[in-house]
Amino acid sequence: MALCYKGDIAREPIVTQASRGKAGSLAVVPEAAWDAQDDRFAEAFQILQSAIASKAFPAAAVAVTHEGKLVAYKGFGRLTYEAASAEIHANTIFDLASLTKAVATTTMSMLLYERGELDLEAPVCHVLPQMCGTDARRRDITFRMLLAHSSGLPGYVRLFDLAKTHDELIAAAMDTPLIAKPGTQTEYSDIGFLILGEALARIADEPLDRFCQREIFGPLAMSRTGFVPPQEWRKTIPPTEDDQSFRKRIIKGEVQDENASVMGGVAGHAGLFAPAEDVATFAHSLLSGGRPVLRPGTVALFTRREESPPGTSRTLGWDTPSRPSQSGTMFSPRSFGHLGYAGTSLWLDPEREISITLLTSRTWPDRKSQAIKEVRPAYHDAIMKVLLESGK
Repeated sequence: MALCYKGDIAREPIVTQASRGKAGSLAVVPEAAWDAQDDRFAEAFQILQSAIASKAFPAAAVAVTHEGKLVAYKGFGRLTYEAASAEIHANTIFDLASLTKAVATTTMSMLLYERGELDLEAPVCHVLPQMCGTDARRRDITFRMLLAHSSGLPGYVRLFDLAKTHDELIAAAMDTPLIAKPGTQTEYSDIGFLILGEALARIADEPLDRFCQREIFGPLAMSRTGFVPPQEWRKTIPPTEDDQSFRKRIIKGEVQDENASVMGGVAGHAGLFAPAEDVATFAHSLLSGGRPVLRPGTVALFTRREESPPGTSRTLGWDTPSRPSQSGTMFSPRSFGHLGYAGTSLWLDPEREISITLLTSRTWPDRKSQAIKEVRPAYHDAIMKVLLESGK
């Protein structure tokens, strides 16, 4: 698979030039062309194989970029643990879960900010009057706070238990009680980004999915990225859960997150689907200063760690390495990244021009396994070790 947008990213010699269409579209690469990566990243790949064998997750797909080149691109495992289940390929589409926050919602925020339509210091109540409620503190919640997870809103609420429609769920989210005074503490919040997505749609006068498709995914030729995957894609997407408590069915090719499901699969906190290479293409854009979608200054602003609340690791829409960190121990201090509940992650190191995309389905068949927390940092360290040694 060739990694490109507008045909301008370099390729490693092992990547063929076969393409399925216009510049930037997915390319077809014979598995034999990737023999070199198996030797180079043997330790990292073995970590994933061992994780599959121990049932940390049944499926994984990875894409690694370094200095503008796609240097690793591979699929592991099967759709489920069953031996008869279909194999995973490098271009398999996954539920990105909370990577939606970074890839879609934060990037939409960046674009609206660049255009002068989003004031980071403006109260959210100015766009969503329903947010004001009876708690006067809610009027102090700004867009910066939503992006930096310092709004005072709780991390997660099972809104879907009572709300049965999109509008009911949005109303419930905006009525969710605060757990802290806005701006005083960091609390990673699905509710905050759910509200942010709704506010951005109001500002743009356009749904989140439509805006992102036209302004982000289209220009970057992320041709298999989007909300609510077409029916023809769904049979090859790994299932994320056998949900017998809420939807009473296997969740496959539809968003796993229940709140996002009630919203029709399009939400600011979850709902995006993509293959690893599309995520890596997005990462390459950010490592290239945001071109051709964003300005370098905007990327720098949104990926710089916030100074408040004290001790936060958050940027505007992203996280940064802490100790311990799911990024491992070798990303530089200027690095930034994000995780997804279903087992996805993206970490970027602008100093070394490195991005590591890891997509898994760790919630299959249920959410009990937490082994991904050990797998992610070990995998990242193994990849970084190879790339940093090769640069010496």
